[in-house]
Order: sequence, then C-alpha cells, then structure tokens
Amino acid sequence: AEPGERSEVQADGTDGSCVTFVLHDEDHTLGNSLRYMVMKNPDVEFCGYCITHPSESKINFRIQTRGALPAVEPFRKGLNDLMGVCQHVLNTFEKSMKEYRAQREEEMQVAFEDGSPHGCV
Repeated sequence: AEPGERSEVQADGTDGSCVTFVLHDEDHTLGNSLRYMVMKNPDVEFCGYCITHPSESKINFRIQTRGALPAVEPFRKGLNDLMGVCQHVLNTFEKSMKEYRAQREEEMQVAFEDGSPHGCV
C-alpha cells in the first residue's frame, strides 16, 4: 500500500472458527511473519497462507482454531503482537544509532582537541 494507506482485508468462512482472510497489497513479508505469530497461539489448529498469483499483490491467509475461539481473535492478536515486535526492533535500532552517533561525536571532539587536522583520527 502507498504510505498512509491501509491494506484492505476481506474474510470468508463457513463458521467463525475457520476463516480465510484476503489481504490485499501484501506479500510474503507480512504473510510469513504473521503466520509465525498466529501459530504461537495454542488455540490455533492451523494457520497458513498462499500468494494467489505472482502478478497479484494479495495473499489468502487461513486460520482454523480448535473450536470455541473465533478465528478473527488470533488474527487480531497476531497482528498486534507483530506490531509490538516491529516496534521493539525499531526502538532498539534507534537507541543503538543514537549511542553510535554520540560515541562518534565524542571521538571527533577528542580528535579535534588533540589537534588532529580537520578532526581526523
């Protein structure tokens, strides 16, 4: 999807415990990550996805639960958990970059104070 747009999701199933979600404008990046997160739920009996055709940018994402739990619940939880993991990775990356920049700035300041030409070490 374009920045700021949301992907469209359709759901199809005979009962609430076994549903195929059609995720438009998505590919293996979301499909495989989301499948992993959904399968961590012990109430999920089956979870899989397929790319309908290489020329189409949509996936069929199927969830089957063990009974009482509607399939939309592990789907929603999987999406939320995946967003949490992505946010953690982003926060860790940004923290590391901030620390790296501070270290480089400190090294440049020390080199400048030592009289190295043009701040080079």
